[in-house]
This record gives sequence, C-alpha cells and structure tokens, in this order.
Amino acid sequence: MKARLILICFLPLLALAAVIAFVRYLYTVLVAPDKSWKIAISFDQLFNAASNGSEDETVSSRAGRAKRENKKWGCVLCKLLDVFDKDHCDKSVGT
Repeated sequence: MKARLILICFLPLLALAAVIAFVRYLYTVLVAPDKSWKIAISFDQLFNAASNGSEDETVSSRAGRAKRENKKWGCVLCKLLDVFDKDHCDKSVGT
C-alpha cells in the first residue's frame, strides 16, 4: 500500500517530465535533429514499457521479434513501418 502511495505521488513529476520532453523534442526538431531522434526513441521505449514490453527495447524491435514468431500484430506493424523504412523491424531487432 505504501509503495502505491509513493508511486501516485510521482504522477505530477511524470506529467511534467512528459511535457518538458515533448517541448524539447519540438525545439530540437528545428535546431538539432540528431537530438530529436534520441528523444523520439525514448518515447518509443516508454510506449513499449507501458504496453508490457521491456523498457530497454523499442516497439520496432519487439514487433520484429513478433514477426519472426509469426504473430499477426508484429507482421502488420512491420509491414506498416516498411512504408517509411524498408526492413525497419528486422534492422531494429536487438536495439
């Protein structure tokens, strides 16, 4: 119970961090695109962790592994990402 209360107390800080990261991302898109990629990848990893994946893995990497296991969601997502970057999921596995 105590751990849950502590985690709830983190909510304002987490919300603030998300806003700051989003604003920083928009700024870096204009002035330092290389930095933008790092921030985008961190959001990608955050989404993966929030959807029961590893916090150290991107959704693309997870989808690439799912595709290799013939899971439908991985095949569909990888096909979508191939429109933007050919073999994106395959290149992402392990990163």
